[in-house]
Amino acid sequence: MVTCWKRSENRLEEAQCTDGAPPAAPQSHFPHKAFWVSLSASLLLLVIALGLTGHLGLSQPRSQPPQIVRISVQDPTGLVIKQSAVVDQQNDLVTFSVTSPANQTSTVLFDVKHGLICYKPVGQDTCFLQKMEESDYDNVRALLHEQTHQQNHFQLSGNETQRQTEFMGVLAASQVDVSTLEEPMQALCRDSSVHWTRRANGPGKQRLVYFCIDICFPSNICVSVCFYYLPE
Repeated sequence: MVTCWKRSENRLEEAQCTDGAPPAAPQSHFPHKAFWVSLSASLLLLVIALGLTGHLGLSQPRSQPPQIVRISVQDPTGLVIKQSAVVDQQNDLVTFSVTSPANQTSTVLFDVKHGLICYKPVGQDTCFLQKMEESDYDNVRALLHEQTHQQNHFQLSGNETQRQTEFMGVLAASQVDVSTLEEPMQALCRDSSVHWTRRANGPGKQRLVYFCIDICFPSNICVSVCFYYLPE
């Protein structure tokens, strides 16, 4: 290959010449420039995406771990009854562990999001469902939204505590498929039969009350929920 000189606008420029062949076209720099432009655009998009991800992550509320709240209250005989409640504010769940004087523990789950209460008595392979009423929402509201950030133990005064009894009739013919329940209740009632209940004035003399579960709330209210089976 022979180096040639050609005149262009009153100056000499170096050019590549071949024997009898036309001069080769100068090498284009466009692919090299396009690569850097594409790389810069990709980096810019990556920075924007990371910024948006970080902003969304900061704007989302942090999940709070369940909190254990302990409740102590005297029964009418002066015996101190101790309960514990696991408060899951993120999922609107309050799970009571109620221990009897015989040191046996029953479980009561308040699912505020779906408006249901699930009772799992100790020593029975049965769960009982009840729809929440306004009084039930009021009782658990202090645990879910008001005082749990300030206190994790409530000592209720026996003299100031209001006590009431609620009777629940068990609808034995309306058995519920456990798989249709929400996950917390499925876990509680696994390998158990599940029945709906309804509130009633009382079982009457012809019906036998099978068991009662006492639940005390931070609002100085204790409720004895007693169950009996309705006729088929």
